[in-house]
Amino acid sequence: MNAHRCGRVAIAGRPNTGKSSLLNKMVGHKLAIVSPKAQTTRHSVNGILSTADCQYVFVDLPGYQSKHLNVLNRALNRQATEGARDCDIVVFAVEATRYGAADREVLARIPAAQCVVAAVNKVDLVQNQLELLPFIERLQQERAFAAIVPVSARNGKNLPELLRVLAGLLPEGPAVYPVEQLTDRDERFFAAEILREKLFLLLGEELPYRCDVVLESFKEEAAQGRGRGLRRIEATIWVERDSQKAIVIGAKGELLKRVSSAARKDMERLFDGKVYLGVWVKVKRDWSGDAQLLRQLGYR
Repeated sequence: MNAHRCGRVAIAGRPNTGKSSLLNKMVGHKLAIVSPKAQTTRHSVNGILSTADCQYVFVDLPGYQSKHLNVLNRALNRQATEGARDCDIVVFAVEATRYGAADREVLARIPAAQCVVAAVNKVDLVQNQLELLPFIERLQQERAFAAIVPVSARNGKNLPELLRVLAGLLPEGPAVYPVEQLTDRDERFFAAEILREKLFLLLGEELPYRCDVVLESFKEEAAQGRGRGLRRIEATIWVERDSQKAIVIGAKGELLKRVSSAARKDMERLFDGKVYLGVWVKVKRDWSGDAQLLRQLGYR
């Protein structure tokens, strides 16, 4: 009988390589928010996958940002660097057939002594699969990876192989979380993240990066009869300028209604119950450059 293994697996890489999608697919639940825009992840999310002989604790790290280095982005870079250092294994996510200076910069920040597995993601988008072999051979020259596994977070291709490789590298030990637990985050955290995801999906290219979400209250009322009680959630979207506030609200409040409605529906699916969601937009000038305020928001 094989010994049980358990450990933390950081998922690192430049923005938009599919790190959050990898975590969600491997855990089997949507825990990390996803959008086509880079740098969506701001807070590390632990996703827990328990099998008969292994417990994986995946840590979705922010993508390393080399542009627009304000106080917020420096905090995100610090979080990504420390997370890669402190886990048992790092999965280095790289986009199939695309490897450049930004990838190389992230890889250089992972300590030389750290065990690293390269996950070559988005292989389903490569039209000529014969291009993968020379790409993997070039990638092998970048570092002594413990393994290189081509995968697709979108359709799940080769993810069982990636899990098998990781299990063989994790230390022996008992599970640290109950087998039914999926994450270390609470409902309040996910409510804020869902609302922030809708800002990334429904706003223009740059504006979501100037927004953040703060939950003012989260209350669950007692259930009447069967089912779960109503959750009453009050949230504030912070922006940095009055012009940004006008854009988020939209003409006659229509855009804010779309954002709120989409977020509420996702919350009801995740929490398996009705949600009342009240959302306001407030100007918090230069919030992304205020170190003390960022610490209060959970950015280290």
